[in-house]
This record gives sequence, structure tokens and C-alpha cells, in this order.
Amino acid sequence: MTYRSLSRDRSVTRQKLAPGTVRRILRYARPYRFLVAGFLVLVVLGALLIVATPLLLQRIVDDGVAQGNRGLVIGLAGAVAVVALLEAGLGVLQRWLSVRIGEGLIFDLRTDVFAHVQRQSVQFFTRTQTGSLVTRLNSDVIGAQQAFTSTLSGVVSNLISVVVVLVTMFTLSWQITLLSLVVVPFLLLPARRVGRRLAGLTREGMQLNAELGNRMTERFNVAGAMLVKLFGSPDREDAEYADRAGRVRDIGVRTAMSSRVFFAALGAMAALATAAVYGVGGVLAIAGSLTIGALVAFAGLLGRLYGPVASLSNVQVDVMTALVSFERVFEVLDLQPAIEDRPDAVDLPDGPLRVELADVRFAYPSAATASLASLEAPGDADDGAAPVAPSSWGAEGEAEILHGVSLAVDPGHVLALVGPSGAGKTTIANLVVRLNDPTSGVVRIGGHDLRDVRQGAVHEAVGMVTQDAHMFHDTVRANLAYARPDASEAQMWDALRGAHVDDVVTRLPQGLETVVGERGHRLSGGEKQRLAIARLLLRAPRVVVLDEATAHLDSESEAAVQRALDAAMTGRTSIVIAHRLSTVRRADEIVVVDAGVVVERGTHAELLAARGLYAELYATQFAGADVAPAGAGGATPTD
Repeated sequence: MTYRSLSRDRSVTRQKLAPGTVRRILRYARPYRFLVAGFLVLVVLGALLIVATPLLLQRIVDDGVAQGNRGLVIGLAGAVAVVALLEAGLGVLQRWLSVRIGEGLIFDLRTDVFAHVQRQSVQFFTRTQTGSLVTRLNSDVIGAQQAFTSTLSGVVSNLISVVVVLVTMFTLSWQITLLSLVVVPFLLLPARRVGRRLAGLTREGMQLNAELGNRMTERFNVAGAMLVKLFGSPDREDAEYADRAGRVRDIGVRTAMSSRVFFAALGAMAALATAAVYGVGGVLAIAGSLTIGALVAFAGLLGRLYGPVASLSNVQVDVMTALVSFERVFEVLDLQPAIEDRPDAVDLPDGPLRVELADVRFAYPSAATASLASLEAPGDADDGAAPVAPSSWGAEGEAEILHGVSLAVDPGHVLALVGPSGAGKTTIANLVVRLNDPTSGVVRIGGHDLRDVRQGAVHEAVGMVTQDAHMFHDTVRANLAYARPDASEAQMWDALRGAHVDDVVTRLPQGLETVVGERGHRLSGGEKQRLAIARLLLRAPRVVVLDEATAHLDSESEAAVQRALDAAMTGRTSIVIAHRLSTVRRADEIVVVDAGVVVERGTHAELLAARGLYAELYATQFAGADVAPAGAGGATPTD
């Protein structure tokens, strides 16, 4: 415990806790207040027992051995054994209560943080380093629970132990006690110096190990391994890894040697103090001012004094480390989700649903409102620079992405969104599924402003398949059931057949029980996309949003899936985003978006006849085709 205490980062003592942190900690501890009280009582009893054995040894020597009283010696020896058993029993009970309190707090904190993070916006996850977020759920939560277990028990136990031991030593001999205390500064000063070195080495070692772990994670996941195979050099990778691993090795050696020096110094000082006690105490015993039993007791008490004193010298660091861990957890819990249900949120009406966007403007939130700087990569926070061009899932700064977009699609109709990359098509789709809320204007489904509708109701009614459909590292069955946990196996196979992927699943080694691998990499791009479409069909939403859903399919698979999608979209409100314009020619209406503005709308033939942006995009994709109308409403050769 002393080593762990001295190796902690002392910089935490310079941090300022947010107001109310301690009060919030006590609220978390409230359900365990009786367990904490019992735990502290046992800690106090354990601290009091540490002087029992040395005092009993004094009685054995002075009243038993010196007086030749065999019965007293045997009785006191039995008392020493009873004390040992009591200490062991108290230790077991302390551990049981500590585990109950600690694991309970870990459970409470982890479930609260997990539930809160799940409700954050997509922008939160695009900006946040996953490793930092996982650390909050693991290391910081564990550090927080230690406030009520090791830190609390250590401070209370050490404090009582030092007081009781010193009082007992003064009672036996104030001269030797003062002599023992003279050694304390010579013990603490080297310990603090070694402790600062240990803290620095520990911090550096943790950083190096984290970098090494991150490198392995990047290289060992499927996408990273493929990149290394295609563009990397095994020799270069080996050399770079060896360099990083070598630094971890070197820091490990330095840390081990520093800790050994610390323990050697601690042992040497304790040995010198013991020698001084026996030397001075022996002289006093010969002079008759101190009994031999008292001298033996002194030696025993001395060994129980210096460890707690060294630990208490670093108590501020221990307490602040635990409090800062709590504060880092609270920092996540205090980040308000960008999208929350209103208290009077309603459900969507039954039946077919109409989708409408009315004068919608949208700007992605800044980092200050969407995420935490402490969870982002260094240099990733907004720095006041001009915003860069936004991606479809987020942007730096607050540049407006959509500028007064208005459109509508009726039940049973298909609306296609086309336009250059970065035009704002996926942003529109994200507003329809309420991954974002508009900055101004209204997004309505079934006549209701989505901000007045429960998010759960929106996600039950609106289904989406993205360009890069994600699969969990789990079975085909589990990935399908994620959309509808109560689905029967027959319903799953119906969905698979509807997506024309049933033959693929049939050929898999364990069928529905086959694990698809990390991110679904055991499947081809087309197979994974069709499985995602099957998941959508199993959900059976009333509004379908397809964001480049056929982008990874070959021509044959695309045709098969397009037929399945046509059947799936029948009677449903459908919004389709596609760069491949051949997939949207049969849409009831095509809306062309450019730079966040609707620049054209109409049918395929009408837009070709208009010779605008759509015609240019179409000509670019079908180079050499005559896009001019053959007549009023004429068709191109590729029609």
C-alpha cells in the first residue's frame, strides 16, 4: 500500500475539484452507508489489535518467563493465537464488506455512464477516442470505488494505528519513543524523493503501454491487418514495434529498480531504528529502568509504525486521486445529450407515414457542446479556425450545412436524393431518423414535429441502412435479432429470403449460428450489405431510409437486392440516397441537392430534359450516352 501510494501522480493535488463533487460522491455512497459504517468499525478494531500482540509478548517475557510461571506463559501464548485468529477473521470480514461496497459502486457507476453515453449524439462518438471512453468505464470507475475501500480504509486504519502505537510506545518509554521519531524524517524524505521518481516513471510507463496497446489494436483488427498486408513492410513494422516495446522494457527496469531502492532504503532505516531501540533499550534494561518484555514489545511496535507513517505522508495524493477519478466520471455524466425526449413526447400515429422537411437549416454542434475535450485526440478540439468542409456525419465548428431545405414524400412513394459528395444528402437522412435535430425549421413524420415524438417511437417507425452497414462480432442470428429481439426463426428466414441472402446463410458452416467476425469481415461486402437489408426487413419499419444501401454490390447482387427493396418499399414512405443514378431512375421524385440547397426536383426524364446538375451527373456516370431528350419526356439510350 505504501508503494502504491508513493507511486501515484502528485500533480492531482494541484487540480481544483468542481463544486459539489463531494456531495455527489456521498449520494452514490448513500445506499451503502450501513455497509460503510460496518466496514469502518472493523477497520478501527483491526487498527486497535495491532498493539495487542506486542503487549502480550511483553507480559509473556516479564510476567511469565522471568517469573517462571509456565501456566501464564501458556495462557498468554494462547491469547496471542486468539488475537491472530481475530485479526484474520476481521481481515476476511473487511474484505467481504469492501467487495460488497466496491463492486456495488462499480456497478452503479458503470451502468450510469453506459446508459448516459448510449444517449449521446453521433457527433459525440465521431469526436471521442474510444479508448479514452472505455477508460472512463474501467480505470476511472475503479479508481472512484477505491475512495470507499482502499483509500478510506487506509487513511482510517493508518491514522488510528499511528495514534495507538505512539500512545503505547510513550507509555512504555518516552525516551525510546522520541528516539524512534527522530528517524522518521530520515525515512520520509528519501521516500518522498523516490516516490516522485516512481510517480513519473509510473505515468510514463502507463503512457508507453497505452501506445503499445493502441498500436497492436490498430494492426490486429481486420481492417488494420489488411492495410499492413497491402502497404506495410513486415520488417518496418517489426522494427517500430521493437522500438516501442524496448522503451516499455526500459521503463519497466527503471521502475523495478527504483521500487527496489525504495524498499531497500525503507528496510535499512527500519533496521537502523531497531538497532537503536535495542541498543538504547538494552542499556535502560540493564539499568533497570526498562523491562526486557517492554524492550521486546517496543521492537514489535516499531515495525508497525513506519509503514503507516509513510502512507499518511502521501494521504493528500491518495484522497485527491480518488476524488479526481470520481470527477472524471461525473464529467461524462454531466454532458447533456444533444437529443432528448421532451416530458410530453408522443408516439407516432398508426398507419402509413408522410415525411416532410419545411425550411430546414442545420449546423453541426461545436465540440464544446457535442463532446468532451478530455476524450478527444490531442489537437482535435475546436481552436477557432475556419471550419473545414463537413463530412456526412459531423464537422468542425458550426458552419451551416443545410440552407432552407424543403421536401416531402407521401406513403407508398419513393423520394431519391442525389447530388455531389458533401452536398448534405446524408445530413437530411440523419434528420429524418432523428440522429440530429434541425437548427431551424421542422422535420415532420405523420404530421408530428420529430422533436415532439419519443425517440424510441421514431426508431421503431423509421429504418435505415447505411453505406457501411455495421455488424457486431456475433452470430448471424444475433445480428438479425438486434433489430427485433422477439423475431422467430421463420421470420428471420423470411427476411433473409427477401434480401436474397438466404442462400449465403445456408452455405455458412453453422447457418444462423455462424459468427460473422469483427465488423462482419467474414462476409463479402455485398453479403454484409444484404444481411443489413435483411435486418431492416425484419424490423419492418413504416419509413425506409437507404443511404447508398447498394453501393457495395456487384451488378447481379444489386439487381436482386433492388427487386427485394422494391417489394420492401411498397406501401412505405421511402427515401433513397444514391450516387449511382441508375438505381433511382424509377423514383417518384428525384431531389438534387448541392451545397446544402435543393437545386432541382422532378422525375428522371424531367431532370434530364432540364439539362441541369442532374443531367451533368448522369452524363458523367454514363459517358458517351446521349442525355438529351429524344422528344418531350424522351428517354436516354440507357433507359
